[in-house]
Amino acid sequence: MNAVDVLKYGNLTVLRTIEGIPDSEWETPDVCGVWSVKEIIAHLASFEHILVDVLNTFLDGGAAPTLEKWGQDPLAFNDDEVALRQVKTPEEVVNEYRATQAKTMELAARIPAETFRQNGTLPWYGIEYDLDDFIAYTFYGHKREHTAQINLFRDQLAQQQATAGVP
Repeated sequence: MNAVDVLKYGNLTVLRTIEGIPDSEWETPDVCGVWSVKEIIAHLASFEHILVDVLNTFLDGGAAPTLEKWGQDPLAFNDDEVALRQVKTPEEVVNEYRATQAKTMELAARIPAETFRQNGTLPWYGIEYDLDDFIAYTFYGHKREHTAQINLFRDQLAQQQATAGVP
């Protein structure tokens, strides 16, 4: 697997999925549970911060506050991180997602390919797993899940418009 490609295509999936969502629909609830599209992107942005921390552990080391917070209580992490971004506009949330994802790409490009395939480098994730696995399951799969929810919402919007006779 090529982790940099997986990260790239996961990001493109997110960006293509949110492209053209009407401004009036970004904060419509119940796209994923109670979350709106804006909140889903806020959630994905917070996960990009986790990945920045993880990738930094393979490079420069240092503190990993977002990873630590997520590891302590993943459900509270999700709620807290989305709540922190409530005051932001949808554009600001998307910009944060884009900037943090760009940072993940920059960091991932600096990690040797063989490091991504080395089992046990993330013992807290599982000794039998490697960084490739973590990226595929926790990031790519996660993005695909949430973009599917957004696409379902988009389909519902299109159906409502068609029913209302809106072109």
